[in-house]
Amino acid sequence: MDTPAVSQSPTGASTPSPSAWQGALAGAVAGGAALAAGEIVASFAAPRPGPVLAVANRVVDEAPTWFVNFGKDVFGLADKPALMIGTTLIAVVVAAILGVVSLRRPIVGIAGIAAFGLLGAVATASDAFAGVTSAVLINIVAVAAGVATLLMLLRVAHKGRLSPAMPEPIVDDAPVAESIVNPAHSRRSFLGWAGVATGGAAVAGVAAGQIRGRSNAEEARSEVVLAETDDAAPVSEAVTSAASSPVAQTAGITPLVVPNNEFYRIDTALVVPQIDPADWSLTIKGMVDNEVTYTYDELLERATTVEAVTLSCVSNDVGGDLVGNAVWQGVPLTELLDEAGVQPGATQIASRSVDDWTCGFPTDLAYDGRTALVAVGMNDEPLPTRHGFPARLVVSGIYGYVSATKWLSEIELTTLEAFDGYWIPRGWSKDGPIKTQSRIDTPGDGRSIVSGGNVPIAGVAWAPNRGITKVEVRIDGGDWNEATLGESLGVHAWRQWRLDWTPEPGDHTIEVRATDDTGEPQTSEITRPAPNGASGYHTIEVTAA
Repeated sequence: MDTPAVSQSPTGASTPSPSAWQGALAGAVAGGAALAAGEIVASFAAPRPGPVLAVANRVVDEAPTWFVNFGKDVFGLADKPALMIGTTLIAVVVAAILGVVSLRRPIVGIAGIAAFGLLGAVATASDAFAGVTSAVLINIVAVAAGVATLLMLLRVAHKGRLSPAMPEPIVDDAPVAESIVNPAHSRRSFLGWAGVATGGAAVAGVAAGQIRGRSNAEEARSEVVLAETDDAAPVSEAVTSAASSPVAQTAGITPLVVPNNEFYRIDTALVVPQIDPADWSLTIKGMVDNEVTYTYDELLERATTVEAVTLSCVSNDVGGDLVGNAVWQGVPLTELLDEAGVQPGATQIASRSVDDWTCGFPTDLAYDGRTALVAVGMNDEPLPTRHGFPARLVVSGIYGYVSATKWLSEIELTTLEAFDGYWIPRGWSKDGPIKTQSRIDTPGDGRSIVSGGNVPIAGVAWAPNRGITKVEVRIDGGDWNEATLGESLGVHAWRQWRLDWTPEPGDHTIEVRATDDTGEPQTSEITRPAPNGASGYHTIEVTAA
């Protein structure tokens, strides 16, 4: 059995040399302390990001297409937490390696933590919410905390402890000159100090999250009162009437209007931006006659247009749930564009969020009669922070990756050739019209159902800006059967549908397809979401017993 190496202390005591695991633990704890210190300092200066968030944001912005697609395929909607956790783990693992090397050469650990601090400062300084001064301050504190923790733990690991309970050994009736170190006591002391440091880092991390959670944005949002408008009553009455229809009452069907807390959220923001509307404004610039800027109060007063619009993410698979219908309230985009004066040749409307995410769509689409809003309200309340408060774009008929900018800060008139939004260089199509789609909500795929009785087949279908005129269901490859449509909220909103069926015992395949107002049925061609949206019939399997 191997025994630990020993060294002589200045008093002549035999002191076991620290083990590699002690160096690794010292480095890992020091790395965690550095990250926690950076986060707690950054939380007091919110919305400025801490080191982990800043680095993760740079990964989101700079990652190659294959990495982004890999994250979506593997983690799905958990890709953001996975990136944050992965960034933290990589930092801690590297810090652990530095800790092992630092057992003999502490300067290596100090230099390594300082290098991480420099990386964090560069990443933080490039963030939309930070500046050079705050970036340097945040990361100086992080480095200081990491270095202090590392040196403290290395000192404890090297020091060794004499056990006061151990008597001096006697040989030939004469005391031995050197004291004997108790290795177990030394390890306990090291682990105790490592535990204290880890606990401190954990408390700091939790505190940082709590401090960030107390944002001025939610307090300000709670005081917002949406403008009263004549547009609201007809939409509200239509929603109430439609919700009471037999189709809408089908158990398991998606609501005609999806509640805000259930509405899907897809964006690149690792942490939801917390924007105080008192400090926010929207600027329209670029190829315009007059650059104009609007405050939140100015938009809020003018936000009198109310429309039901279905939004869909281009990443939505056939039958997926990255689609939702809501009632939006805002200012028509064309009103604001006309006040700025769109110049001839401005073929693209580019938009930017407060965290520098971008997208763009053809200018003609804003003027072709579709709903295009700078929205400040969602389902009769101010926009939730996670859905874009204070303001966002809502454009009917095109996927969100080319239009639905949340936390909107800037609109720029430019040309299609001069600008590409965030997702275009990453392999997605420049044009993003939403494809006609339909989905079976009930019965669920793989479910067992009762044969011989009535089984409702129901779901939703959408073709924003065109509308849905027909939905058909096919069972076991037979004839298409037309379903009953729920009431319509207009061509921009999805429609619910239902078909009653009496199944025979056995396994069954159910397919659905929709037809839009132009008379064009959805395609049966199966494609994946990239680069311009999934297509094909949603198909499920059930067993009747």
